[in-house]
Amino acid sequence: MKKIINDPNEVVQDMAAGLIAAHPDELQQLPGTTVIAKSNAPIKNKVAIVSGGGSGHEPAHAGYVGKGMLDAAVAGEVFTSPTPDQIFEAIKAVDGGAGVCLVIKNYTGDVLNFEMAAELAEAEGIDVEKVVVNDDVAVDEESSRRGIAGTVLVHKVAGAKAEQGGTLKEVKAAAEKVVENVRSMGMALTPCTVPAAGTPSFQLGENEMEIGIGIHGESGIERKSITTADDIAKELTDRILDDFDFTGGDVAVMINGLGSTPEMELYIVNKQVQAILAEKGITVYTTFVGEYMTSLEMTGCSVTLLKLDDELKTLLNEPSQAPAFRS
Repeated sequence: MKKIINDPNEVVQDMAAGLIAAHPDELQQLPGTTVIAKSNAPIKNKVAIVSGGGSGHEPAHAGYVGKGMLDAAVAGEVFTSPTPDQIFEAIKAVDGGAGVCLVIKNYTGDVLNFEMAAELAEAEGIDVEKVVVNDDVAVDEESSRRGIAGTVLVHKVAGAKAEQGGTLKEVKAAAEKVVENVRSMGMALTPCTVPAAGTPSFQLGENEMEIGIGIHGESGIERKSITTADDIAKELTDRILDDFDFTGGDVAVMINGLGSTPEMELYIVNKQVQAILAEKGITVYTTFVGEYMTSLEMTGCSVTLLKLDDELKTLLNEPSQAPAFRS
């Protein structure tokens, strides 16, 4: 697979340097790390939000560093959790005295390394809370569910609550409300290729698609023949609706591209998702269509639904100045 890179072993460092070069007044890179933080961090008496994970999901996570969202993001190697010491450096850099909330995707490496970093920070007197995102309904066992595109909505809500002056406990509670009420499901038409590996993560035939994929190049739960966008939208949405009761409240919809899906096709999927929700009497409050949590150059998409109450609506409406989420 052809890629526009220099050294496969330096893609994360090159990416971080390019991101800072694009937003020098907004972002900074902590020396000797792949941590991207707000240029004005730490912010005194504001709860700080830190997230991160393996690279390859851009604009996640560093694209969401900015006023109204994250205070710092920690970039691991491609599809590899960042190390505890890098996460610890991020926590120390953004703590303004009100504590730090960690948003963690539910992958073993991420959970273990963020927890170790939290222990290091707490030993130095920094208050830390953790929120683990597990929105992927492709996995039946809830404790094993992966964190995928719904993580971005956790960033948005937690960041907005912190900007409002919420305490560490209040920020965690708002983030956990999203986790409890968000569900996602994805599919792929092609695999992706990790730069250092040079070969696709799995193989698909010309007329095959993979349902229930993760965001680290994992194969899905079912392989079947490619069908229409409407059928794909229905399969993903029905699986989400079967898992959680979205009636009785408005929802936010996210149609997320995985890296190589044209926006045209994402809007075609969105058309059918909106029609399905309308038919079931579920009111859509707001919709996000675009690339929010990718998997390198994978072709495919995911559907995310978040059930809203008045607080979540208010927090989603709060302004954000993060490079990848300006509102």
